Amino acid sequence: MSDMQAYAQSKLAITLWSQHFATYYPDGPISIAVNPGSLLATRMVREGFGTSGNDIAIGTEILTRVALSSAFAQASGRYWDNDSAQFGNRLPVEIALSVSREIDRLLEG
Repeated sequence: MSDMQAYAQSKLAITLWSQHFATYYPDGPISIAVNPGSLLATRMVREGFGTSGNDIAIGTEILTRVALSSAFAQASGRYWDNDSAQFGNRLPVEIALSVSREIDRLLEG
């Protein structure tokens, strides 16, 4: 598996786990998966894509907003895509449950 495939797979797993977590804990804490923005100025972008990347403040601003804004208070289990400035569709519950169980199994190791 390439580095980018592993990265994409881990992002999907976090999104599915977050969705399942919100179902399992409907009264909180809130869990929202966030794409803070593509190609932000991080080491991964510099080394992986050979570019300096976009302003890292884009990512810090949306993460702060998601954490503190009442606009996200009812969004537990959702996926926020900052590139498109909208929530993504929920994934099938069965897939989220299956992936979450596997993550839990690996963490309990």
